[in-house]
Amino acid sequence: MDAEPVGAEPVRAEPRPPAGRGGARTGRRPAAARACALGAGVLLLAGCASMPVSGDIREVQASQGVDSQVRVFGVPPADKAGPTEIVDGFLEAMTSDDPQLQTARKYLTEDAARNWKPGTAVTVLSAGIDRFSLPGEKDGLGPRFKMSGKRLATVDERSAYQPAPGDSRYEETLQLVQENKQWRIQTPPTSLVLSESDFQRIYMPVNKYYFAGGTLVADPVYVRQRSDPDSRMDPTTQTVQSLLAGPSKWLGPVVASSFPTGTELREGTKSLATDGQNTLRVPLNRKVDDVAQPQCQKMATQLLFTVKDLTASRLERVELLRSDRSLLCSVTDAGASAIAHRVPSPDYQYYVDAEGRFVRMKLDVNSEDQQYRAEPVPGPLSGSPAFKVASAAVSYDEKRAAAVSEDGRGMYLVNLTTAGPMPAPVLTAKGAKPNGLSTPSFDAAGDVWVADQDPQASALYRVPAGTSVAQKVEVAGLDGRITAVKAAPDGVRLALLVQKGNLKSLYIGRIERPEGGKSAVAGAPPVTVRELRPAAPQMADVTALSWAPRGRLLVVGREKGGVVQARSMLADGSMVAASLPGATGLIAVAAADDDKKPVVAWSEDDGIVWLPPGAQWRTVALGRAPVYPG
Repeated sequence: MDAEPVGAEPVRAEPRPPAGRGGARTGRRPAAARACALGAGVLLLAGCASMPVSGDIREVQASQGVDSQVRVFGVPPADKAGPTEIVDGFLEAMTSDDPQLQTARKYLTEDAARNWKPGTAVTVLSAGIDRFSLPGEKDGLGPRFKMSGKRLATVDERSAYQPAPGDSRYEETLQLVQENKQWRIQTPPTSLVLSESDFQRIYMPVNKYYFAGGTLVADPVYVRQRSDPDSRMDPTTQTVQSLLAGPSKWLGPVVASSFPTGTELREGTKSLATDGQNTLRVPLNRKVDDVAQPQCQKMATQLLFTVKDLTASRLERVELLRSDRSLLCSVTDAGASAIAHRVPSPDYQYYVDAEGRFVRMKLDVNSEDQQYRAEPVPGPLSGSPAFKVASAAVSYDEKRAAAVSEDGRGMYLVNLTTAGPMPAPVLTAKGAKPNGLSTPSFDAAGDVWVADQDPQASALYRVPAGTSVAQKVEVAGLDGRITAVKAAPDGVRLALLVQKGNLKSLYIGRIERPEGGKSAVAGAPPVTVRELRPAAPQMADVTALSWAPRGRLLVVGREKGGVVQARSMLADGSMVAASLPGATGLIAVAAADDDKKPVVAWSEDDGIVWLPPGAQWRTVALGRAPVYPG
């Protein structure tokens, strides 16, 4: 294949030598080999895919380290190319940026090329594709080749990333026939099949937003980094189209879109961009022509939050246009923030000090003062010096706290605005520390979540806002013991650290609340957690976690053969290529739903430390178990 940087002349691949026979593996470069360009006038062949020309079995290697800005184009099949060359060329052409994958279609029969629709799904393999010929043809049609590999994930028709189980395999068969005296593929794969490195080169993660009650919820999806080969839409337009199509299947049961069913972009819309006044105008079809202003404002809010991370300049306003291009409504950045009902930015950061007291402090990222002063939280906890705290959580309005006693057995709900004696515990664990109650967590609705870690009675509990009654929560598909719980700021997702044997794995569950808080089935629990999915499948072991801005996770753990580190990850289980600098020896980590607030952690060596945006770690105080509200 050819790679072409913007402004550079195309680079043509060298001709391929005649295909060999037999089972030997060779290193000769195929006709469909790629040249990789990392900048104008700078060409590299190292690191590109290399495919042997002979042998019955081989691996089509992934593109190693190819820059996401490199444009890759396919090389069409050579005249009289053999079956092996056709298969190898086709697999390479699937990774191209050709409009409508035109080059890849040239390797197919006319009928297959006309009907192939790979854009409906993507299969992501952890490494290259293994392909080998299948012997013993009896039907006389022609040779067959089997494609296989370790399945890492799939991206469905809603652009949602779904991690595959650890032992998942991909297998499909390509049937070749002769058409006009040329070998062509009659049965192409049912989806686009890419290695992980090619997937990361071609696609990028974005968030689209939907409402759960009055709160906006991030729904992570993947779109093409450049114009989509099928639709020819740019990345912003692809993202808006995905937003209009509706939420992902996993998130769909707990969120809703403000857009009327059937809403689409006005026909012919291929590009959306902000103008000189940082305004984005989005033309829609007739489905929205008669929408009332309050609903339209919510529609515009969904769009603004969805697009604002994609634009190079600041997005200050979104305008929605009717099918005749007249203005339907508009919303500013400030107006959208008010409609979105995001959780408030915290006033304090909290932790347990060396004396077992629950304390709070303000961290000013702009201050050079290294003397950070903590104060006991107000209310019953400060008035009961004999009460020692193992861990605690604070509601988003910072008016209530849930504290677990030092022995890990009891959880207490206290008011931070009034003094008084310590109340009775709302939940008592079956066991004691270290198998007592986990660190509690508040959700956006004010409910408290906590797990009993006792190996014989492990369970998840929820204390509804405004009550003192702990309810056991069903977790569908749970296989192991819950050791940590963290509710997302959006109120519809729950992160669970689950231990099975000696390893801890991270899962995300969907919080389902029947309408009105009551179950439709008499006697059934009012709230359940369903469809657990792995949130850090690349990690061999996870030790700590926190929700971070824009629906992301901060995860402390290690990959296979690696060291413990803290990484930023998407909630769909795909890894973001970002790790916290120098984040070693961390026992716990906490982040606010606000990019301007520092990450706070508990270091084994240094106690409470914090990481301001764009700076280095600073030691704050002796203590443990740091948390932000939530």
